[in-house]
Amino acid sequence: MLKLAVFDFDSTLMDGETIDFFADELGIGDEVSSITEAAMSGELDFFESLQLRVGLLKGLDFSIVEKISHNLPYMAGAVETIAELKKRGMTVVCFSGGFRVATSYAKDILGYDADFSNVLHHKNGRLTGLVGGDMMFNFSKGDMIIRLQNILEINKEETLVCGDGANDLSMFAHADTRVAFCAREILQKEANIIIDEKNLTKILEKI
Repeated sequence: MLKLAVFDFDSTLMDGETIDFFADELGIGDEVSSITEAAMSGELDFFESLQLRVGLLKGLDFSIVEKISHNLPYMAGAVETIAELKKRGMTVVCFSGGFRVATSYAKDILGYDADFSNVLHHKNGRLTGLVGGDMMFNFSKGDMIIRLQNILEINKEETLVCGDGANDLSMFAHADTRVAFCAREILQKEANIIIDEKNLTKILEKI
């Protein structure tokens, strides 16, 4: 019986990449999204790509960051799917290589129990180009899921994970139910449930 569900945020619970929306404000959307795509496809080290992308955002007004983060397009079926999983007695958590300004805001809207993500450093109302937090490395999601399983006394047979990119691979290693959601090929190879439609309720039909 499943007891823990861990979802990625960008392009999983949310339809798009938060950092790409920020980059569009600075007119560097194409540059940042190409780095994001390379990282999600496993062609770039996640830590290096994160530092590089956030560095390009230096100077962006933090009030704009907050406004964008509070108006993101959530994935179809996200609210319904999380509600149903919780109804089945599961703890639902969000792991994101993105940013707490978005994931913490979305928590009560989408209904998950906790979020682990990164923090955009800002000073005097503007981004400094620096970032820190829980999900900085390729191994971060796997590292955190082990800690959660230990705290909750839950094993991998009782764990579902869902994501779309290469930085989700490390958590896939610690769950028996592995959902690749509109995912890159590198993640699909490690999944046992593949959803190609942008509707998270499709997961409920498979578990």
